[in-house]
Amino acid sequence: MPELPEVETVRRGLQPVMEGARFVRVEARRPDLRFPFPKNFVDRLEGQTVSGIGRRAKYLLADISSGEVLLMHLGMSGSFHVLHESDAATPGDFHYQRGKLSAHDHVVFHMSNGAVITFNDPRRFGYMKLIRRDELDKDPMIEALGPEPLGNAFDGAMLAAACAGKKTSLKAALSDQKIVAGLGNIYVCEALHRAHLSPKRQASTIATRSGASTPRAGALADAIKAVLNDAIRAGGSSLRDHRQTNGDLGYFQHSFSVYDRAGTKCPMPKCRGTIKRIVQGTRSTFFCPACQK
Repeated sequence: MPELPEVETVRRGLQPVMEGARFVRVEARRPDLRFPFPKNFVDRLEGQTVSGIGRRAKYLLADISSGEVLLMHLGMSGSFHVLHESDAATPGDFHYQRGKLSAHDHVVFHMSNGAVITFNDPRRFGYMKLIRRDELDKDPMIEALGPEPLGNAFDGAMLAAACAGKKTSLKAALSDQKIVAGLGNIYVCEALHRAHLSPKRQASTIATRSGASTPRAGALADAIKAVLNDAIRAGGSSLRDHRQTNGDLGYFQHSFSVYDRAGTKCPMPKCRGTIKRIVQGTRSTFFCPACQK
């Protein structure tokens, strides 16, 4: 499933073609994705102008002139592709071969600036909702989310307070969207490696008994921000389905230090450890037992 960097990459690709443009025509080619489309979905979008494209955790949020927000989730395999009506596609090494997947083009937005934005989702785990802006924070998808790890307020103190008293593993705690919004398996593994912290460590150990920050919490918060920013600059990670809006693959998978690197030498300077794979909560965890304590 796409994590925060992949969703942020998509947001940045949609922003220049959606913000300030009007939905001239909307095609919903089936009645549902993971969930049914909202009642009168097409009618509520057509004629409306997009005032902004934001992101909350792994959700894309398009504010429209009616006062509603179009909430979009990529699910397991969803992707957006942008073309202009006058464009002729030029295949390249990583060109998105649309013809092979056109049966899974489920939603198409025709914008007033000539952009044609297609949502393709072979597994149909993605979804779209329309929510009143003043009710967004109360929506079940949004209400329980924790802080944004790239927000200005996110730091070691905030992370320590969220983990204080937690008896779960640090890996499980960071994967909990109530503690940190937008993180998933890949970036939790990578951040823990950068911070030299074991995924098996008890989450409460990055805080004092009173819940105050420790050096471990500060290092981990910094590592989370750094790995997410690095991944965004690389266009996210393409393991199976992620594509940028121009069809290109993300490249951060070529920079993984531990994820899917079991049996290889740890890349940390002076570390002689070997990356190991274990299973935590049914998910694979990759770490270096030598330098992550």
